[in-house]
Amino acid sequence: MKKPTKSPDPDRKAAEIAESEIRAIVGGTHSDPFSLLGVQKVEEGFDARCFIPGAEAVTALTLDGTVIGELECLDPAGFFAGAVSVSVQQPVRFRARRGDAEWAVTDPYSFWPVLGPMDDYYVREGSHLRLFDKLGAHPIKHQGVDGTHFAVWAPNARRVSVVGDFNHWDGRTHAMRLRMDTGIWEIFAPDVPVGTTYKYEIVGPDGVVLPLKADPFARRAELRPATASIVAAELEQEWEDEAHLEFWAKTDARRQPISIYEVHAGSWQRHPDGTFLSWDELADRLIPYCIDMGFTHIEFLPITEHPYDPSWGYQTTGLYAPTARFGEPEGFARFINGCHKVGIGVILDWVPAHFPVDAHGLREFDGTALYEHADPRQGFHPDWKTAIYNFGRNEVVSYLTNNALYWTERFHVDGLRVDAVASMLYLDYSRKEGEWIPNEYGGRENLEAVRFLQQMNKLVYSGRAGAITIAEESTSWPKVSQPVYDGGLGFGFKWNMGFMHDTLRYLARDPIYRKHHHQEITFGLLYAFAENFVLPLSHDEVVHGKGSMIAKMAGDDWQKFANLRAYYAFMWGYPGKKLLFMGQEFAQWSEWSEERSLDWNLIQYPLHEGMRRLVRDLNFTYRAKPALHARDCEPEGFRWLIVDDHDNSVFAWVREAPGEKPIVIISNFTPIHKENYWLPLPHGGRWREILNTDAEIYGGSGKGNGGRVEAVVNIDGASGSVITLPPLATIMLEPEL
Repeated sequence: MKKPTKSPDPDRKAAEIAESEIRAIVGGTHSDPFSLLGVQKVEEGFDARCFIPGAEAVTALTLDGTVIGELECLDPAGFFAGAVSVSVQQPVRFRARRGDAEWAVTDPYSFWPVLGPMDDYYVREGSHLRLFDKLGAHPIKHQGVDGTHFAVWAPNARRVSVVGDFNHWDGRTHAMRLRMDTGIWEIFAPDVPVGTTYKYEIVGPDGVVLPLKADPFARRAELRPATASIVAAELEQEWEDEAHLEFWAKTDARRQPISIYEVHAGSWQRHPDGTFLSWDELADRLIPYCIDMGFTHIEFLPITEHPYDPSWGYQTTGLYAPTARFGEPEGFARFINGCHKVGIGVILDWVPAHFPVDAHGLREFDGTALYEHADPRQGFHPDWKTAIYNFGRNEVVSYLTNNALYWTERFHVDGLRVDAVASMLYLDYSRKEGEWIPNEYGGRENLEAVRFLQQMNKLVYSGRAGAITIAEESTSWPKVSQPVYDGGLGFGFKWNMGFMHDTLRYLARDPIYRKHHHQEITFGLLYAFAENFVLPLSHDEVVHGKGSMIAKMAGDDWQKFANLRAYYAFMWGYPGKKLLFMGQEFAQWSEWSEERSLDWNLIQYPLHEGMRRLVRDLNFTYRAKPALHARDCEPEGFRWLIVDDHDNSVFAWVREAPGEKPIVIISNFTPIHKENYWLPLPHGGRWREILNTDAEIYGGSGKGNGGRVEAVVNIDGASGSVITLPPLATIMLEPEL
């Protein structure tokens, strides 16, 4: 609707403005530019005021181009004011001139606020669940004008301005409006389009201009080493994943097969020149590969924006922005949609424990310890030299919980694997006596972090049915994967770090000594059902001099491959969901490096291709046999058959599920081919050998039972069979009937 104007009064002069106020605008120190600039009601009508550096003359116009006044230059730096012929406050444009140059400026100070009192209320309360729709940069049409709304939390700042190419990075021209109740600064910047790079110029409480800050809620960022945020369009994706989401929403994930392929997107594969694949290129290659391999989920190391490649994404400066390394955010959405269309879930490694101290990031964001604790005994991580979030602030908790909702809701992510949970739970984590502050009860538990994790988990599980959370937690903290209402942290699953450490230590031993360390295999079953466990053979085990998975195995090359094959089948038969880091499925020899692609050339060699084929068959066997997955998290699904044969280093157990055929798993962790070995079995009859890691197709010696064994029932009622145990091998048996 056209705004009303009136005939100009050629004799009316603009109202006087104090020189100190003009100097404050020109110097970028004015505490409230919205009270002075734009269209202002004065005693005799309306005046227009603007600050346009470089202008020599300025004309005021309505949005439809009607001239409403010529403004007078009150300061040669570019401050203008003059009476305008309008009858109501309204958005205006200015036509600025300097010599022969002329340009238009739509005045940001003549627009109403975008945020409202309910936003303020929920922000103060810490219950706002759509902060990602309100904070950050959002292209909108406001009062009939296209532009971008910017909003950022900086309660202790003296001034906050949004700067970019659109204003020559001059913080004096788009100084923002402070919402006093919340400490949020906002401005509608007309004519700022999608794709614009920007940062925030913040003057701290001491009057010092801070290094330019990236937007904490930016949904897109520049490719490193550049660090600016980018105005992103609202995500538009034609989702085709209804069947996938509905399946997981209606099922109990604990009773489903979950086999996770852990991937570092920057080094799974690369172009021949070493550059990264885009999300669309990854979709073309990685999704079919995971389908062929039988994995149910892909878990990415952090894909949020981060400045330093060797951090692998764990030192993130942009929790809401998919990294620019692989293209625009829409590409990531297409990747997830492609996964879901073929039934593959996507899990993100998520890092709410700490953040890097890069100048453009969150550290001392408004000149004070805002997102972090001020006291380094609480706010600085000695291991990673990073800042620790202040989980006692509502705004910080909201920032993080909203981020979890952002990924699960907007990008349809199926789960979050939460990194470094142990570092969050303990106030003395990696600290010596005197280097930490006890909680209110004198203890070492970080009660604020506990409340944050509980709140985050409740919101994720209530916000999107079917989404899961997984804790990387390496201590004996109780009830990590139990519901919050039962006193738990509320995670769906927890990484079983003990399984990984104990079994890898066992497999690194020479087989002749394994009989003395039998408990490294059996001990894990004492706590295997205390949590809903994921068994992780993750990236952490194949970096920093630890060597690859195949290199960890004892013995010569033949024994290394046999050991690893036996170990993988042992793990896939063990209770718990599965996770394997990329490259280990084909026994990559070299330690993983983020700087290069995996050694895919190894697949041309039979032993490596045999390993890949085994992992593929393990995945499909695990998925096809409910006994192997339906009771992964319940003790009723596991029963030892052979637990104390130390001398032979043999282990056997049965996996069961109601109404399903049992599966018997037998592992022989010595290089001795054992014939006539008595194996107890759940019942008599013929049992089929459904998997044998010593099969020639996997690179083994071909020893076995000819595909079947016959179980007999003794006079005392015990059933079993005399079987052959291949060397350094695991076999699986299933009753034929």
